Amino acid sequence: MGKYVVQRIIYMIITLFLIASITFFLSKLLPGSPFTMEDKMSAQQLEMMEARYGLDDPVPVQYIRYIGNIATGDLGISFQYDNREISGLIASKIGPSMQLGGLSLLLGLVVGMLLGIAAAIRHNTIVDYGATFLAVLGKSVPNFVFAGILQYYIAVKLGWLPAAFWEGPQYMILPVVALSMFTIATAARFMRTEMLEVLGSDFIITARAKGLSKTLVTFKHGLRNAIIPLITVVGPLAVSLMTGSLVIENIFSIPGLGEQFVKSIQTNDFPMIMGTTLLFSFLFIFIVLVVDILYGIIDPRIRLAGGEK
Repeated sequence: MGKYVVQRIIYMIITLFLIASITFFLSKLLPGSPFTMEDKMSAQQLEMMEARYGLDDPVPVQYIRYIGNIATGDLGISFQYDNREISGLIASKIGPSMQLGGLSLLLGLVVGMLLGIAAAIRHNTIVDYGATFLAVLGKSVPNFVFAGILQYYIAVKLGWLPAAFWEGPQYMILPVVALSMFTIATAARFMRTEMLEVLGSDFIITARAKGLSKTLVTFKHGLRNAIIPLITVVGPLAVSLMTGSLVIENIFSIPGLGEQFVKSIQTNDFPMIMGTTLLFSFLFIFIVLVVDILYGIIDPRIRLAGGEK
């Protein structure tokens, strides 16, 4: 396991380097510069500002300087937020985004697993059909549509919950539910399929023949085997929540990374764009690594790194 983790960390570093390089060169393809957004600047003032921040240097020089700064942990400064450091801005905004993503993932997995288990146990009944319908609905309808529906009916029409902002627990409910719908649908579909297969396996039939209760067989023997394939999609689900939160944060006026990232694109704030992209990439790679390790822990039959558990 130790050798496997070290190898994956090396791959993480290489991957992040490639992502940083690709993001840098793509940002250079954007038209204009952060200072062309200021209509009041003259051409001479624009040249002075670009020279001050090194944006008039050749692209290879800017690239080497950027990679060198990243290697030392310096993500640069933001042109949009009064020359504040990118790392400080991300630290100040990451809290609401992590809360939104974490709660949505937790809610989606718990509700989705329960729906999938219920659908498998009550196969070909109204419970199964209802869970399947919800899974199809959650996969088909974008989360921003759910967000608009929840805002209109729950917040505006009924007045049960706030329609926007992020100022307390009651403000979290609508955005978390809207963002978790895709996760609920995915988890329910995977759990239903795997539970049906596991519950029809020979070892489950043998356990039932020995007199074990249906509940014990379902949750102790069936669930452990059925949950393994679901773990493999936790990483992609977490990433989908990251990208989905960019839209949800803007709809609900949540002061997180999503709102900040959208503004940085609109204002050509290159350091903020690249810093946020690197953060999302790191989180995705790290989550995939954790999922792979958990995969081996939950199922001891799986071997990692050439035979090591």
